[in-house]
Amino acid sequence: MNARAAGPAVAAPIRPGATPYGPMPVENPALGEVFARTPGCTPEELDRVLEGAARAFPGWAATPLEARRERLLSCERALLAVVGPMTELLTREQGKPLKHARAEVGLAAEWFGHTARLELAPQRLVDEPAARVGLERVPHGVVAAIAPSNYPILLAVCKIAPALLAGNTVVLKPSPDTPLSSLMMGRILSEVLPAGTFAVVDGGAELGARLTVHSAVRLVSFTGSVGAGRAIARQAATDLKRVVLELGGNDPAVVLPGTDVVPLARDLFTRAMTNSGQFCAAVKRVYAPRDRYRQLAEAMAAVADSAVVGDGLDPATEYGPLVSRAQLDRVAGMVDEAVGCGARVLAGGHVLDRAGHFYPPTVVTGLPPGSRLEEEEQFGPVVPVIPYDDPEQVIARANASPYGLGCSLWGDEDRARALAGRPECGTVWINTHGDLRHDVPFGGHRHSGIGVEYGAWGLNEYTQLKVHHIALRQADREMS
Repeated sequence: MNARAAGPAVAAPIRPGATPYGPMPVENPALGEVFARTPGCTPEELDRVLEGAARAFPGWAATPLEARRERLLSCERALLAVVGPMTELLTREQGKPLKHARAEVGLAAEWFGHTARLELAPQRLVDEPAARVGLERVPHGVVAAIAPSNYPILLAVCKIAPALLAGNTVVLKPSPDTPLSSLMMGRILSEVLPAGTFAVVDGGAELGARLTVHSAVRLVSFTGSVGAGRAIARQAATDLKRVVLELGGNDPAVVLPGTDVVPLARDLFTRAMTNSGQFCAAVKRVYAPRDRYRQLAEAMAAVADSAVVGDGLDPATEYGPLVSRAQLDRVAGMVDEAVGCGARVLAGGHVLDRAGHFYPPTVVTGLPPGSRLEEEEQFGPVVPVIPYDDPEQVIARANASPYGLGCSLWGDEDRARALAGRPECGTVWINTHGDLRHDVPFGGHRHSGIGVEYGAWGLNEYTQLKVHHIALRQADREMS
């Protein structure tokens, strides 16, 4: 139950000190130092875990729904009992401030409770003298859940809980950057779930690919980058496995003409910098009317200059480090490239001269056309502010991105509602952004994913339809 897995980077290179299937180092991103190692999962161990999940599946699927609900409520209680130690471990391996790590673990525990209350009732489709037709939702089998490094516990539970309630068994593979809290969760939940129902496997990219193509797996649920999602879709297609892919986002926030921008500055900044920008539904780019964009950018830069960046274990820290050196280099490279082409940095804009993977909250203006900082997902604490002249044209410009996760419109509500049908994305927010809820579906259009998560809609992804069609005999018709 305790092997280990890769997160969003199925095609990622092996990290220094790691081998394809052996022990792997875990780094504290605030210090840039290895503080733990995990044993890793060999191919043979993975086979045994998956075989165990396949053996456990028939019994778990046959378990009455009410009994499965009770198991999920037991998972909620078990996680709530270890919020303290899991919080500190999560901060040490991921970097986020302790208060945010605590909120993540608490919300993950509550997610089990929310999910346990969802319905999976059969439906009667036809009730005629000659036939009765019913519909039920049945599980797929073994689900491979591959979670990312930004919210390793919460985004794992968003897969585990509905998959288990639907009657599937689950094998979780966390990101190799943040495996420790997931391994801890695996040990805790193994005490309240039947053997073979849930396991955590620990390893790198090769193990991820092996998990995806394994014949025992019938559905792969993945959260991570578009590139890795494509690789998983290709691998799953060889066996026609079902997939749920929650991929990247490059969410625009469009401030509408006539809006007083100064009161919006802190809100927009905060929604761009959530988890140091490592959040798929964070604001990734801000478009503002040309006559007000400088004022907005300067106000956001003032907020950035006052932000406290540091070790997540320090209670004063507002923004922690990026999770890895590779991500730090990517973010810094995108800003440097933009500056080299004429962009202007109003706040931040350089790697901090300290140990760890720190990049300060950064506000950029003057992006040249075609800049990667506008067209790609930076996944870090950087937000460009871009002027526009016409709202219809700027939404078309935002839609030119291959991503389609979310978009927000800020300003007069009536005007925003009139434009809300234009963005090509899964969620349009008005005067807010990134507000995700357990009872509201979340998913993307185009390159941002396949399928949805959360609520009844997310639960349905972990089921398949089964029709029961009964032709009634003459005697049955007369009796009825």
